[in-house]
Amino acid sequence: MGRIVAIVGRPNVGKSTLFNRLTESRDAIVDEVSGVTRDRNYGTCTWNGVDFSVIDTGGYVENSDDIFEEEINKQVLLAIEESDLILFMVDVTAGIHVLDKAIADLLRRSDKKVLLVVNKADNSQRLFEASEFYGIGFDKYFPVSSVSGSGTGDLLDEIVNVLPGINPEIIPDLPRVAIVGRPNVGKSSLVNALLGEERNIVTPLPGTTRDSIYTRYNKYNHDLYLVDTAGLRKKSKINEDIEFYSVMRAVRTIENSDICILMIDATRGIESQDLSIMSLILKNNKGLIMAVNKWDLVEKGTNSARIAEKEIKEKTAPFTDYEILFISALNKQRIHKLLDLIVSANNNRTKKIGTAALNSVMLGIINQNPPPAAKGKNIRIKYITQLPTYSPSFAFFCNLPQYVKEPYKRFLENRIRENFEFTGVPVRIFFRKK
Repeated sequence: MGRIVAIVGRPNVGKSTLFNRLTESRDAIVDEVSGVTRDRNYGTCTWNGVDFSVIDTGGYVENSDDIFEEEINKQVLLAIEESDLILFMVDVTAGIHVLDKAIADLLRRSDKKVLLVVNKADNSQRLFEASEFYGIGFDKYFPVSSVSGSGTGDLLDEIVNVLPGINPEIIPDLPRVAIVGRPNVGKSSLVNALLGEERNIVTPLPGTTRDSIYTRYNKYNHDLYLVDTAGLRKKSKINEDIEFYSVMRAVRTIENSDICILMIDATRGIESQDLSIMSLILKNNKGLIMAVNKWDLVEKGTNSARIAEKEIKEKTAPFTDYEILFISALNKQRIHKLLDLIVSANNNRTKKIGTAALNSVMLGIINQNPPPAAKGKNIRIKYITQLPTYSPSFAFFCNLPQYVKEPYKRFLENRIRENFEFTGVPVRIFFRKK
């Protein structure tokens, strides 16, 4: 289960710089996703063996030159609702600002764990001045310089120390399926169409995090959980179609699932926010099925589905090895075919290829198409094995792993896909020293 750390504060205190440092500038970083919205504000970080997601609320504020207190409060309320831990950032060079006090009041009224981060404390004078922020009412603060990185190690130690533990799984080992997509694309219509009126065979089961509910779907020889993080909780007073809200929802939902059905609107085609959500799914190593909803509203010609599929895959390249299904959630058109695709994607995600079969196929291909020589040295791949990971990943043991370039990794991934059927799941390739 994912854990979310949100960075909040008024504009220009350095939230995005800290975000970049936590998610990009460390060797421990596992992944970072660009373009979730118009800013780069979702990433993942690993520190002392603990993984967590980081969300920067800074990129969502409009008109930052003339910012209204109400608008900042909205961001903070969203962060309070969706995150497990809040980093409240202030600027030592500006002292305690009236907006800092307003945000502090909101945070104190929540039951969330808050760490006060005093930024720009990059010399001894400013470290001394940071003590002024005791006046804001938190029992301790963390002086940092997000530009130089000083103090961020202590902050990260505290983050992993206070993040809630991950509860042991209490649900049966069934695939967890999330339906994700932009607002108003028909996600709840699809859930309702799948569950139908036969609610007596659906058993809601509280999930392992405070805000995920897994609804069991057990009919037509299919047994799985639909992950619902949005619909089954008390509606927030906050306007739900704020882009920020849907991004935080998507992050949480994707992390709590095994397979994601990405719904797009047939009347609008695939848009940049759809591509961003797809990027989140792949970066989190989840299975992917694309459902094109409202297909009943589109003028059909001959081969229109084939043409639409080709256009979608051109936009999602280089990742094109996934199923696309054209549906109408309202008319229940082809929705049961989705269930078969879920089974197939889950089988591919958990598939294990025997080492003998893997080497037999792949070493022959590598001998015919060896990796390009680097600095006058030939790269020799000796042995391949599948790693015991959550989603398919393969280790190629060779003499010079550091010289294998990205295009050759893609070549090997494509050959693995051609020979072993991994449609709908990300495949990771690692090179290790023999």
